[in-house]
Amino acid sequence: MARLLSRASSLHNTFSPDFLFHLATFNRSLHTTPHFTKYFHSLLPLCRKSQDLKALNSLLIVHGLIRSQPLIRKFINQCCHLGFPDLALSAFEKIEKQSLYLQNLVLRSLSDNGLFENVILVYRKCRESGFLSDNYTYPFVIKACATLGDFCFGTMMHSVVLRTGFGGNIVVQTALLDFYSKIGEMENARKVVDEIPEPDIVAWNALISGYSINGFDREVIRVFHDMCVMDVKPNASTLASVFPVCSRAGFMDVGILLCGLAYKLGYSEDESLVPALISMYANFGDLLAARNIFDTSGRENVAIWNAMISAYTRNRKPENAAALFKAMLLDDVKPNMVTFVSLIPSSENLVNIWYVESIHAYVIKFGFKKELSIITALLSVYAKLGNMDSAESLCINLPKRNLLFWNSIVSAYAGHGLPEQSLEAVRAMQMDGFDPDAISIISLLSSCSELEGKSVHAFSLKNGIDLNPNASNAFLAFYCDFGVLAYSFRVFNRMVQKSTVSWNTMISGCLDNGESERGMLLFHEMKQKGVNFDLVTLISILPSCRNSVLGLAIHGYAIKTAFITDTSLANALVSMYINSGELEAAKLLFDDMPDRSVVSWNAILTGFRHHDSEKETLELFNQMIAEDRKPNYITLLNVLPACNTLLQGKSLHAYIYRKLIPLETPLLTSLMIMYARFENLRLCSIMFHMGDERSISLWNTIISAYLLSNNTTMAVSFFRELLWIKIEPDYVTILNIISVCAHFKNLQVSNSALAYIVKKGFKKDVAISNALIDLYAKCGSLSSARTLFEMMPIKDTISWNVMINGYGLHGDGVSALALYSQMRLFGLKPDRVTYMSILSACSHAGFVEHGRMVFDCMISDGVLPGMEHYACIVDLLGRTGHLNEAHQIIKNLPQKDCVNLLESLLGACLSHGDFGLGEEIGRMLLESNPKDSSPYVILYNVYAAAGKWIDANNVRLAMEQKEFNKIAGISLVDGNISIHNHDV
Repeated sequence: MARLLSRASSLHNTFSPDFLFHLATFNRSLHTTPHFTKYFHSLLPLCRKSQDLKALNSLLIVHGLIRSQPLIRKFINQCCHLGFPDLALSAFEKIEKQSLYLQNLVLRSLSDNGLFENVILVYRKCRESGFLSDNYTYPFVIKACATLGDFCFGTMMHSVVLRTGFGGNIVVQTALLDFYSKIGEMENARKVVDEIPEPDIVAWNALISGYSINGFDREVIRVFHDMCVMDVKPNASTLASVFPVCSRAGFMDVGILLCGLAYKLGYSEDESLVPALISMYANFGDLLAARNIFDTSGRENVAIWNAMISAYTRNRKPENAAALFKAMLLDDVKPNMVTFVSLIPSSENLVNIWYVESIHAYVIKFGFKKELSIITALLSVYAKLGNMDSAESLCINLPKRNLLFWNSIVSAYAGHGLPEQSLEAVRAMQMDGFDPDAISIISLLSSCSELEGKSVHAFSLKNGIDLNPNASNAFLAFYCDFGVLAYSFRVFNRMVQKSTVSWNTMISGCLDNGESERGMLLFHEMKQKGVNFDLVTLISILPSCRNSVLGLAIHGYAIKTAFITDTSLANALVSMYINSGELEAAKLLFDDMPDRSVVSWNAILTGFRHHDSEKETLELFNQMIAEDRKPNYITLLNVLPACNTLLQGKSLHAYIYRKLIPLETPLLTSLMIMYARFENLRLCSIMFHMGDERSISLWNTIISAYLLSNNTTMAVSFFRELLWIKIEPDYVTILNIISVCAHFKNLQVSNSALAYIVKKGFKKDVAISNALIDLYAKCGSLSSARTLFEMMPIKDTISWNVMINGYGLHGDGVSALALYSQMRLFGLKPDRVTYMSILSACSHAGFVEHGRMVFDCMISDGVLPGMEHYACIVDLLGRTGHLNEAHQIIKNLPQKDCVNLLESLLGACLSHGDFGLGEEIGRMLLESNPKDSSPYVILYNVYAAAGKWIDANNVRLAMEQKEFNKIAGISLVDGNISIHNHDV
């Protein structure tokens, strides 16, 4: 004994101080067993370390009390309580006569301390030793199987229970019910309940909890109903399981009824039920009801405070959550880990780094500075607020890390566009023993270049991460963003399970990359395979609907599925109808929208403005103001071009000034264009000087304004000033300067402009090259224009049109036709402008056969001729004397559209002496437009040329009766102006 104590004293540094002190005090009393038994009960609670328990176990052996069941029972219980199952098992195995009571005691102690693997181990050893089990043994073992998710051993225990005759025991049945619920075997769980003659509230609660945990929300409500039908009164635990289901499934009416039931049964203030009630009303968006429940409940329970704080954060009310946390501290309620995990994520919405740092201080104060879930939340918030230094400092001296923490680090770096640091974090994660998962890969992709993204994809393929649907969707979006649709389709075709998100990503990717037909094919394939559409699908596909037929089908589907109530989809439908030219349908849909956002108003205003419906645009804007909808600058950008008078424009400008709407550059330039339209260059200039002088858009607008008013001197002056203050011009500036040069029509000025454009590197721009070709053509230098045309590495249809038109302007029909033929040989399809240019060239050159051929080709190519094309062919036929053919073409046109053509043909009749046809056409013109004097003049000349003076005098008499006067002619000769009044 003395030697044992001496040895214990030499190892004092391994024992608990209190245990050593009392052991030394009781040293003299340890010589007799009765005294030891008395002091054993005093020493046992002082044991804190494994050495304490080992010493006490040795004393039990020395005194021969290892067989004393009362003492060994307490010793085993203390071992389990302190988390030393090996000592408890060791003591249990040393008992010569192990009893069922001791077995159950060990199993219970192990179970209460969460040592479920040891529970199964002890049960197996006892069973191998021939120990019997009873209705106290099985529940502990079955509970261990449920917690560990051991399906095989759990089902075996069910068989053992049935074989040994304990299948009808309510405690065992409840344990089996809990087991099947936790492993997701709800069909077996229901069978267990059905086998119980009269299930008590515990069994019903277990079944309800099982259905709730496994997401069978409707079954929860059904089971609750069955329980009430069987006259089993629910308790607070029952309702605490049902309320989250009502919240999650949106059963608002059921939740309110159950809330009334809770008040009726007196559970409304139950501490386990109040948090569930608060969370339910918060999920329904009724924060007022949630706060009323909080205010009328006892505030000592931290879970109630946490529920209300979480309610505010989930409903995006961070200010209220912060105020409640402050009140919590003032009420001396100590926050726990859940408090901070609920509070910290919402603090990013306050965009206040000082507030986050104060929360961090409280985390340290209350001892949670090494709690991984809290540190991870803080790290994410610091990163989102841009304070990466604070985020990185949290990583120092952490005792342990998990995958969620590492993913937060990767996401933080990726969110700040730091791909190298993100990759380094992934490598550090692997060195720490964690393999990247789908979340790591998705975060990493967001900041990768195309090459880095392909490397990440290769890593995912190697490790099987690409099989994760979310990761696959991320790769789809990544390749679509970089325009590599071939890779996107490879990933898409390899996916085993394609979700709606996958289809949406591919459809949007095709549309964004100009592959609208491919996107539509995917949409039809999605429909054929029965994949359910969602709002994103419909909103994505609507802009590509080229006709209203498919749009109408989507509209019908939206009505059928109730998607039409979504404002974003309704806006997309309005835009679709507008793009299809169905303004009336767009307006009807717009009028039926219950909740019109500013985007809705902008969509309908844009439609009417683009269709030149200025009056309707202004009426809609007035309606918007009357409905107290505040317009944004996009609204005003749509309304300003619709102003028909300067007064309307000034009124709108006054509204902008009165409502303190910021004059952002797009709005300022729109105001300048409006004033320039009404030739008020003074106010236009004032607007210019109100803006940012470094904005090239403002300079381009003011130069364009003076160009519109033909004040090229001021336009050049502003360009010089732009260069003087060293603002770099863009391609719009250059196009304006080319327009100035075209006004001068001076080859020397054009050469200077070309030199400047080449120096600044703008010559590679196709639009600028086209403008230069047009400039040299107008200056008469067709050779320079053709050189520029031939030097263009890429030519669009406009390039060919400009060059053809240049030849036509100078009467070089041969070169124009040759270029037209070359264009067709290169496989380029001529457009309306091309045909207009080549027909005009044929007209100037008098090439009748070529003109007819071109006109026929135009129709065969599916290009519908406009009045300008008919004017060219009629002018060509009229000039060359094919008057009857020209007259036949005009007769096939609508009467209201061919007045100008008839006047042109009437002049041709006069030139070619076809007075009969001229008289017929003249009479047609007088009937169609009797108020116009021009046909009278030409018809008079026709009669006069034909020698029909009586008819000529009748025409003159008709003009005098209608009080027509010919406008005085003006001739300029050597700077002297002579005015001649040529009355008919």
